[in-house]
Amino acid sequence: MAKAKNLDFVGKWAFLAGVILAVGVGVMNPAGEVWTMALVAIGLVVGLLNVTGREVTSFLMSGAVLIIASALGGNVMSAIPYVGPVFQALLTIFVPATIIVAVRNVFNLARN
Repeated sequence: MAKAKNLDFVGKWAFLAGVILAVGVGVMNPAGEVWTMALVAIGLVVGLLNVTGREVTSFLMSGAVLIIASALGGNVMSAIPYVGPVFQALLTIFVPATIIVAVRNVFNLARN
């Protein structure tokens, strides 16, 4: 049981750190694969560790809306300094997280 609590703790902090890092990366707008890979890795950790069975539907709905709004909003608001890159950084976290949760959910549905 202690391991499950530790993983839950890591997942929650990964989510918080990821959102803060995404805003920071978006505002500073540093170009580079290292930042992108870090945000993708955080998204994978969030998708694997932060979403429990009963949160899947809410996460997928919210994740889909966030991805659509960030993608379209980033294009529309790209003229406003810092806003477009922040949306892109948020997409970099939430796309992998949503994909992981969706794939896990499909496997759970197929298994049942």
